[in-house]
Amino acid sequence: MEITQALFLFMLSSSVYSFHANSRSAPRVHLSYKELMETRTARPFSFSFNTSDYRILHMDQDQGRLYVGSREYLVALDMHNINKEPLIIHWPATTQRKGECRMTGKGGQGECANFVRLIEPWNRTHLYTCGTGAYKPMCTFINRGWRNTSIINRGWRAEEYVFRLVPGYADSGKGKCPYDPRQENAAALIGGNLYAGVHVDFMGTDPAIFRTLGDRPAVRTEQYDSRWLNEPVFVKIQKIPDSSEKNDDKLYFFFREKSLDATGGGSPSVLARVGRVCLNDDGGQRSLVNKWTTFLKARLVCSVIGTDGVETYFDELKDVFIQATQDERNPVVYAVFSTAGSVFKGSAVCMYHMSDIRKVFNGPFSHKHGHNYQWTPYTGKIPYPRPGTCPGGTFTPSLRSTKEFSDEAVNFVRAHPLMYHPVYPINKRPLVVRTGVDYRFTSIVLDLVDAVDGRYEVLFLGTDPVLCPPDLSSVCSLYLQTPVPVKTLKISSKRQQLYVSSERGLTQVSLHRCGIYGKACSDCCLARDPYCAWDGETCVAFSPSTKRRSRRQDIKHGDPLRQCRGFNAKGRLSETVQFGVEGSSTFLECQPRSPQATVKWLYQKPDGRRKVVRQDREVLKTGQGILLKLLIHDDAGLYHCLATENNFKHTVARVALHILDREIVEALTSPDGLPEDQNPYRHHQLHPHHHPPPPPPPPQALPSQFSSQPEIRLINQYCQSYWQQLKPDMSTKRTSRRHANVQPEASSGTPIIS
Repeated sequence: MEITQALFLFMLSSSVYSFHANSRSAPRVHLSYKELMETRTARPFSFSFNTSDYRILHMDQDQGRLYVGSREYLVALDMHNINKEPLIIHWPATTQRKGECRMTGKGGQGECANFVRLIEPWNRTHLYTCGTGAYKPMCTFINRGWRNTSIINRGWRAEEYVFRLVPGYADSGKGKCPYDPRQENAAALIGGNLYAGVHVDFMGTDPAIFRTLGDRPAVRTEQYDSRWLNEPVFVKIQKIPDSSEKNDDKLYFFFREKSLDATGGGSPSVLARVGRVCLNDDGGQRSLVNKWTTFLKARLVCSVIGTDGVETYFDELKDVFIQATQDERNPVVYAVFSTAGSVFKGSAVCMYHMSDIRKVFNGPFSHKHGHNYQWTPYTGKIPYPRPGTCPGGTFTPSLRSTKEFSDEAVNFVRAHPLMYHPVYPINKRPLVVRTGVDYRFTSIVLDLVDAVDGRYEVLFLGTDPVLCPPDLSSVCSLYLQTPVPVKTLKISSKRQQLYVSSERGLTQVSLHRCGIYGKACSDCCLARDPYCAWDGETCVAFSPSTKRRSRRQDIKHGDPLRQCRGFNAKGRLSETVQFGVEGSSTFLECQPRSPQATVKWLYQKPDGRRKVVRQDREVLKTGQGILLKLLIHDDAGLYHCLATENNFKHTVARVALHILDREIVEALTSPDGLPEDQNPYRHHQLHPHHHPPPPPPPPQALPSQFSSQPEIRLINQYCQSYWQQLKPDMSTKRTSRRHANVQPEASSGTPIIS
């Protein structure tokens, strides 16, 4: 089953964050979907049933299971092999509910079905799942896990993996799952409480950050207040502790929303946001009852400054990946953005420190003030406790609940949920930028990879429909192209697998495919892929625990001259013999493995001297070779195609070009010059509807006036080779004798005539 439009692999040094967007113009390796399948490093989910809209909703590393939700189906997959005994649950909306949905005018695009949008672990034996339920959200529990089934004679326990709905249990999905399958949601089950960013009404006009289930009271954001949420699209929810004090734990949520200042002028129409609430927020006592009293939000900025000084913002937040560190309070946030407008298209990846996010939330609040009603920092008195502070935390040990907050503090939060300063990325610039193309980044995951020369952060980026590879800000070693846009990405460093979903299906992709880099040490080194190394024989998967003296890997510099001594020169590159006719044109082909290499052509004269072939009126250079427009006899000789990448030079192709005299070629190939019974075009002239015949067979006896001329011998060589390809049953003895006769005239290789 085909999936995903494209994946890009980027490698970033963990100690270097400053990159420039124009350092590379294309990924070093580009694989089409067919080529990816031929590497045998990708495994599409092969089970076909009547569903769509695949989303990877939960990955259980301990039990080795991947949980996928789709239209009316729940699927549990083995993470080692997604096609190994998948467990499938059919969970449709009732026929009655589907009919009621269509009665409301919905269903024109298949929305009147149960689209699974949430799968969260309740405990080790149960999952909690929710679906849209044909515009009536519903939830239930799934019984999952390994179960003993019997005792075998030898004392072995037979186990099977159980995956089934808990019979007879149904729960309302309002505030947990959207009504409309086209609306995005984000959710996390924490301590028995479900926190969800979701639209909670049939019309999709009431968005909220909701807390349901558990032993705490249900709370939500203020209803129909655009200062809190203004047509948001929820992307990610994550619990991140703020200090060693448990009461300071906060829920951070990432979303984009319509700007309050969007007037069609210079103000952006969409803004990226990061917000937070305290996990122990129970709402206010007299104001904001059952509403968050600690809700705050700030703008996330991801922008680039052009040469003209104009700052371009990427405001449409698409996806977020939060990379844990040794300090659980300070993970690193990676976010994918695109431009919001339709005229200028671009995407970017920005990285943020949690310390910078907290600094903004501890800064001034935003306040509209003055005759122009502009946003300014609030300079008045800040009530106690400071808005956004958690009860019972480091700064409020005497307050046991948000219901003890003063009315002044609660009312301040209601009127001032926005922080004045935005959050800027590390170094105030993106890691990756791509502009001027017809696609955008949609999703992101990251892997930490230990290489010989340090630890590297490898980004995997999914896109919507793709036309060409991206400009990269770092080292992009791989570009995988497949048919449809990426919806979700999940990565398992433990199993070295990437899981990708789309509207049509799911695919499992190995993190390393070292064989695609070629059979030379230089190509393996130049790939700068931390998953791969040269072992003395070939490019293989790298393991830090493997101790081999011949292992070669250089991610930081990618220097084959230093890493591949003794491995680069293996055999002489064969020559290709090519023929051209005087006065015509010919094309000398040369395409290096890497598009990052620069190509230079050298012409070798008979005396051995070489000179650079420069582009002029008679020479046209292309990415696939050079076109010699008007051949003369002086063009004959040996042409060398030299590729240079990262200061490493090697010859990609050698072409021995022979120039044939036009008059002699025309005399030998003209039908008018031959007797009728020897004219190979005679049959074609009688039957003009037939396709033109191939070139005439080689003459058995050359005229005496031509037999001594070298051009005739070259034509004879070409024709004999051509007819030998058409008649492989010709005697071996004759073939060997012919090649022996022409050996002094041409180097090894395949003769080509133009």
